Amino acid sequence: MGKAAVTTAVVCAAAACAVAALVVRYRMRSSGRWARVAALLKELEERCATPVGKLRQVADAMAVEMHAGLASEGGSKLKMLISYVNNLPTGEETGLFYALDLGGTNFRVLRVQLGGKERRVLKQEFEEVSIPPLLMVGGSDELFDFIASALAKFVASEGEDFHLPVGRQREIGFTFSFPVRQNSIASGTLIKWTKGFNIDETVGEDVVAELTRAIERQGLDMRVSALINDTVGTLAGGRYHDNDVVAAVILGTGTNAAYVERAHAIPKWHGLLPKSGEMVINMEWGNFRSSHLPLTDYDQALDNESLNPSEQIFEKLISGMYLGEILRRVLLRLAKEASLFGDSVPPKLEIPFMLRTPVMSAMHHDTSPDLKVVGAKLKDLLGIPNTSLKARKVVVQICDIVARRGARLAAAGVAGILKKVGRDAAVKGGESVPRTVVAMDGGLYEHYTIFRECLQATFEEMLGAEAAASVVIKLANDGSGIGAALLAASHSQYRELEQS
Repeated sequence: MGKAAVTTAVVCAAAACAVAALVVRYRMRSSGRWARVAALLKELEERCATPVGKLRQVADAMAVEMHAGLASEGGSKLKMLISYVNNLPTGEETGLFYALDLGGTNFRVLRVQLGGKERRVLKQEFEEVSIPPLLMVGGSDELFDFIASALAKFVASEGEDFHLPVGRQREIGFTFSFPVRQNSIASGTLIKWTKGFNIDETVGEDVVAELTRAIERQGLDMRVSALINDTVGTLAGGRYHDNDVVAAVILGTGTNAAYVERAHAIPKWHGLLPKSGEMVINMEWGNFRSSHLPLTDYDQALDNESLNPSEQIFEKLISGMYLGEILRRVLLRLAKEASLFGDSVPPKLEIPFMLRTPVMSAMHHDTSPDLKVVGAKLKDLLGIPNTSLKARKVVVQICDIVARRGARLAAAGVAGILKKVGRDAAVKGGESVPRTVVAMDGGLYEHYTIFRECLQATFEEMLGAEAAASVVIKLANDGSGIGAALLAASHSQYRELEQS
């Protein structure tokens, strides 16, 4: 062999060795990377674990906090607000009633013609109106005049299918989904604005009085007969269709629960006991917290960086506003510490709330063999092209851990309510417990199928087959809108006249 050939062979051998070394190094690095991914996933799974024993502790803690919140103002993280709703709809209501639902950048006006026990809702119409951004930060009169003007136009479009008895005033239920200190069924002072509204002069004022004055300025003869929040409205809507409804839960962008309490079991209630013997309590359960809640470093960081640190802890674990954000935080750590998406961290993954829960749901429900939906969402939303199937599977696994923790904790919350009202067992005091219905509303529960099915399965696991057989969790679609109109009917100034 000539000198040149020997040299070439040596060079080739050296090159082959270098390539082999690079391949080995890459494989070792890759294998180290996936080992780190696996370690972080294992840690997440352990910290998010919700064995049934822990869930029962959460349910017990919820019931204890409910008792404390009913005993005195400020006695618990749960506000347990008295709603002054002591007459829930029975299905016997008749007549024409309106509702106004103000809870964000849009509001809805709605009317229903009720036909009593046999005919129920004869006709229903609604309109949705967008609030101009300037009115959300302007003056109080300007906002309420805009709302009353839209309401007056809606009343003017009342068709022949709607009938108001001669000599009667129109009545409206007002769903107002902002923090309010309620003083009666039809009055409440605004504590603070949220959701982008900031009108200082309304704070501390009675929002029913503000609306009533604006209605009068429109020359409209209408009485606000009930002020409620959306969860109480959902409970009323649920009870109208099913007399066994005892509680309502909203699982959407935010979360809350309301339930029917025996009036004599509310020590902080100092008024006369209502004839019905019942009172609807607005729990504001998003603010529940307990040492039994399985919190992770991601949850702690999210809470610390939020607009309301140390508040709404339960909501930050189970609601649609936050599930996608928890997923983003986990993915960001995996991208930084385990190079899940390659050598560089995708810049968009660093942006808070970039991953919304509907996107998380779409990825979680991807059943295609190559997880095509996951790949498309990562590319379109986060600018991460060409993800490996292995990385996509990791994303789905994280979705599963975060969603199932949320669903199981929500189920534990519902179990806590049933425990408080003595409906959590098949037999109590030797007697079988009556059929119990929980009305559920909100986009998270309605559209996130895996979340919904996990919640229901967990609920049965906690209660046991026999007790769970008498409990129904029922979707109450848009309960809060019609619920306000129904509460206007059940608290009508003409109610006793009709009953006599």
